[in-house]
Amino acid sequence: MLFFDKRLSKAGDVACVSCHDLSKYGVDGEPVSTGHKGLKGNRNAPTVFNTAGQVAQFWDGRAADLKEQAKGPVLNPVEMAMSSQSDVVGVLKAIAAYREAFHRAFPGETAPVTFDNMAAAIATYEERLVTPSRWDRYLKGEPTAITRQELTGVQTFVETGCTQCHAGEFVGGTSYQRLGRMKDWQKTSDPGRYSVTKRENDRYVFKVPSLRNIVRTGPYFHDGSLQSLDEAIRAMGEYQLGKQLTAAQVKSIATWLNTLTGDLPPETQSPVLPAGTL
Repeated sequence: MLFFDKRLSKAGDVACVSCHDLSKYGVDGEPVSTGHKGLKGNRNAPTVFNTAGQVAQFWDGRAADLKEQAKGPVLNPVEMAMSSQSDVVGVLKAIAAYREAFHRAFPGETAPVTFDNMAAAIATYEERLVTPSRWDRYLKGEPTAITRQELTGVQTFVETGCTQCHAGEFVGGTSYQRLGRMKDWQKTSDPGRYSVTKRENDRYVFKVPSLRNIVRTGPYFHDGSLQSLDEAIRAMGEYQLGKQLTAAQVKSIATWLNTLTGDLPPETQSPVLPAGTL
């Protein structure tokens, strides 16, 4: 309910789901998202699917986990723009059904309606947003779950060196890398992780995104600057691996990436929200 509730924004017009549309695999399909009073963010909204257990949250890794991440957008003046934690708590306390829900969710606490518990509830929900795919079925011993062309695609993916960054359960999401490792990235206005650590070695460093559902979650990169998956694959070959991938290689990799598209879980359906006004 909290994930879908626009009453957690200052103007009552933005919820978590506004930028992370679950029917669109957790993104809004825009280069950058629109928040409070039509203001635009400066980074592409990453998917909320398959995020629990990644190395950190946000492109720059400024949140250690989902609970910490959930606190950020609510107070961000460009996103949901609530003025303070106490204002958020005031909204929740004013809605009787939320008071009851928090008491059920956090038994034993005398005053469970807190900003911290709000974030914990959202994080717990997001932990359920997982999308097992045909690739998982193949790995579990179902050889017919993917085609021969798709199997060739993962071989191309490995042979070209993509697994240096995109590996493991999330096919990424477990490390940071400098964008433009082998060739300077053309757009360098965003300092990346440097804005968090202030270490020069972290300039233009970003969290490596998971490739699960990547076919459905464009546009790509921290600034949403590339619209097509083929463009993104080609750019990664050139700027991260120092390779000019052929059209056949790009097509082969993209073919395999389709196997990472999973089924949306039932938890993505919009709930009935508690009655109440701002």
